[in-house]
Formats: sequence, C-alpha cells, structure tokens
Amino acid sequence: MLHFIARRLLLAVPVLAGILFITFLIRSAIPADAVSTLFDGQMTQEQSAATAAMIRERFQLDQPWYRQFVRYTWQVLQGDFGESIRTREPVLDEIGWRYVNTLVLTGAALIVAVIVGLGSGLLAAYKRDTWLDVTSTTFSLFGLSMPSFFLGLILILLFSVWLRWLPVLGQGWQALILPAITLGLIEAAPLARVTRASMIDVLGREYIRAARAKGMSEAALMLHHALPNALLAVVTLVGLQIGSLLGGAFIVEVIFRWHGIGELAVQAIQWRDFTISQAVILIGALTYVVINIVVDVLYAFVDPRIELRS
Repeated sequence: MLHFIARRLLLAVPVLAGILFITFLIRSAIPADAVSTLFDGQMTQEQSAATAAMIRERFQLDQPWYRQFVRYTWQVLQGDFGESIRTREPVLDEIGWRYVNTLVLTGAALIVAVIVGLGSGLLAAYKRDTWLDVTSTTFSLFGLSMPSFFLGLILILLFSVWLRWLPVLGQGWQALILPAITLGLIEAAPLARVTRASMIDVLGREYIRAARAKGMSEAALMLHHALPNALLAVVTLVGLQIGSLLGGAFIVEVIFRWHGIGELAVQAIQWRDFTISQAVILIGALTYVVINIVVDVLYAFVDPRIELRS
C-alpha cells in the first residue's frame, strides 16, 4: 500500500512540474504585468516608472524568464510561494483560509451530488422503464445541459429574490446552501446515469437471478448484492467529479461571492498578480492528484479483488 502511494506521488511530480512550467510561460507571454497596473493614473509618469522599476527589481521581474522560473521553482520546493505583488502579503497567507472555504464548498457539493445522484440512479434502476425512470433520465439530461452559472442565477432568483429564504452573498452555513446545491446538482446528473447503468448491468448477472429465485426481495437484492458490486464505477466517477467540483467552484464562488481560492484566482487574473494565480493553479493540481490517489486506494476497499501493484 505504502509503495503504491509513494509510486503514484513520484509519478505526479512531472505532471506538477509541467503545470508549473506552462503557467509560467503563459504569464511571461502577457504583455502587461501587475506592476504596470498598480500605479496606473495614481502617480506622475516619472514617479510610477521609478516605483515600478524598484518593484520589478525586488521581484526579479527584470531578469530573463528562465532565471525567474528556476528561482520560483526552487522557492516552491522549499514551500515558499512568494508574496503577492498587489498586497505584499505572503501568498500562502492569502490562500490558506480561502482554500479551506473552497474545500468546505466542494465537500458540501459532493454530499449533494452523491445523495441526489446515487439516490435517483438507484430509484431509476429499481423502477426501470417506469415514469420514475423517465423522470430520473430527464433530470440527468437537464443537469448535463445546464451551465453552473445559469443554474446558480435561477436558484438566486427563486430562493433569494422571490421566496427570500436564503441569502445571496456572505459566509456561513446559510450562505453555503445555494452554491453547494448549484455545484452538487450539476454533478449529480452524470452520477445518476452511471449509477443506473451499473445497477442494471449487475442486476442482470447470474448470481442476482439465483438470489431472486430463492425469494429474496428486490430491495434486499439491490442494497446487499447489486450495489456493492456497482460501486466501483460510481467511486471512479466521484473521484473525477471532485476535480470538476474544484473547477466549477471558480465560477460559483464568483457568482455567490464565496471567498474561496476560485474567487481569489479570478481577482488575481484581473490584477495580473501572477504569484497568486500560479500558486492557486499548482495547489489545485496537487489537490486533484492527491484525491485521485485516495480514490485508487478506495478501490481495494470497495472491491477486495483489486490489488494495488502500480
């Protein structure tokens, strides 16, 4: 087990290095940087030019890109992501509490996705070819076709503007409900389809027919025999959905003003604060890699026949 985890972490190193290099090249290709926007219209031309030159020298932005990349990579290996050009605060301090907020939002959305998606998928398989099955399939198609920002606006209009049940903006558990539902319902749609398809496939196997012939109830068959064997595909999709939830959080956090790393990343791009944007991308990629390793380890618990060898 430990050998498998260590091997997967080592394989993730070139992926993270490639992401770091690509984001650095993209940042270098931008004609203007954060320094040029900090003093736009706030000082005389001479003052702003002198101050910008000092800041560029401090952050070594006047150096060739490859020297900047080597220096930044060495800092990251030491756990130092630098400081924000705009706020002059350490990047990790800027990201820390926002990262926790994003994890809270992602976790809440995942709970919504699993409850709604797994529940509707099981119901559709149990009531196959009935109106409940058609309703679940229609819901899945609706979720697959609906952009998260549009669904978020609909929920704001319904629950915040018309009914006045929930706040539009802010922090806390009440403010968490709408963004979590927005993200969760979008990801529940593919989960429902995969759950339905996996359950129908398992329910058609020989051992299920044998158990049914012995008089076992349909509910007991689904929960105790079919569901455990259908969970492998569901777990795989859930692992992929966590990455989608992290990406979707960028949009939803902006809509609901949820103070997470998605909102921070959008602001950093607007400010051209490359130190923050690079750190957000790298931490997001690292989170996704770790989650995928955890999902791979869970395979062995869901299906004991799987051996973690590579």
